[in-house]
Amino acid sequence: MVFNEESQVRLKKLFKVLEKIRGRHTELISLYIPAGYNVVEIQNMLRSEYALTQNVKSRQTRNNVLNALEKIMNHLKVIGRTPQNGLIVFCGNVSEKEGQADMQIWSVEPPLPLSQKIYWCDQTFILDPLRDMLREKEVYGLIVIDGGGADIGFLKGKKVSLEKHINSMVPGKTAAGGWSQMRYLRIREEAKNDHMKKVAEIADDMFLKEKDLKGVIIGGPGPFKDKFSDGEFLNYQLRKKQLGVVDTSYTGIQGLQEIIQRGEDLIKEASAVKERKLMEEFFSHLQKDDGLSVYGLEEVKKAMNMGAIEMLLISEDYSWVRLKLKCQCGNEIEKDTKHGMEHKCPNCGAKMDVLEERELIEILPEEVGAFSSNIQIISSDSSEGEQFKNLGGIGAILRFKVD
Repeated sequence: MVFNEESQVRLKKLFKVLEKIRGRHTELISLYIPAGYNVVEIQNMLRSEYALTQNVKSRQTRNNVLNALEKIMNHLKVIGRTPQNGLIVFCGNVSEKEGQADMQIWSVEPPLPLSQKIYWCDQTFILDPLRDMLREKEVYGLIVIDGGGADIGFLKGKKVSLEKHINSMVPGKTAAGGWSQMRYLRIREEAKNDHMKKVAEIADDMFLKEKDLKGVIIGGPGPFKDKFSDGEFLNYQLRKKQLGVVDTSYTGIQGLQEIIQRGEDLIKEASAVKERKLMEEFFSHLQKDDGLSVYGLEEVKKAMNMGAIEMLLISEDYSWVRLKLKCQCGNEIEKDTKHGMEHKCPNCGAKMDVLEERELIEILPEEVGAFSSNIQIISSDSSEGEQFKNLGGIGAILRFKVD
């Protein structure tokens, strides 16, 4: 399995679903199978667990665990062998109604090779190993500082976050009554120095905890940032990772976002910078109305069928799915639609049953790949990404204009 950005997005969505699930008793099974592990040995272990579960006193809990174990064992028979990176299986009764069963199973290949075998039965799924794998590996520390205060945050992947605001005790430039100018300037310089020390101490504590930190960028609307950068305030390990200083017009979250925009030459390879450039190109074509950007599923499909797509753009929040539907009258259809909609048979008007459901965020990259096109998943955390989502969440930059 090639673990690309689309796979990452799907796995993060699954993670959000799983972390909300609560079992009524200790009946949700989490199974982590290491890379290269023999499936037969896992099956033998599960049979032993099956035998032990027979002794559970609560009939309902016992039956739910036994049914989950059977479902996992049958699933492993179908798979036959462990995938390249190992296998993670979650299974259990997820029904919220007492006495009713809704046995579900999720099986995924992890993004990185698994080294630890885990079997656990609890009221929640064990997600910590998966959470660690899904954490952003592209992390930059951001500091916006001036005489009025400072803001410390991160760029993690494509998301900018403000983690800490620090108020400044630096007095204004006008001397207080009765103070000599020299004394006031000295007090003011001491306050500046104390402010920068405090900011550095907090930044040290936050940034040094990030083992994937790639660099630190400092910004601000005045000369204060340069004094902070040039002075030896930050820990020496962070000074080694200091990428540069940029001018900003704002502080706060706007200032942190502005650091990324104005400092993009410092982090050319950062996914957030690459995404912003793509969004600029996409919206520029729309503004020019030159026909080299399209949006909406039907327009994208049309361009894809003509081999015109240079870059397929899909919002990470895109919720459309492809369904295989069947009616009691025998009619079967395939349909692209928003997730969660009810569908009626076009022949008889009866409600149709869902035979299969796949997310378009999974299918479209496969289809567009046949035309040697590129794919980019667009985050909703930026203003451009939010605007793109509001356009429908799917679009493309074209090689040539489609009539």
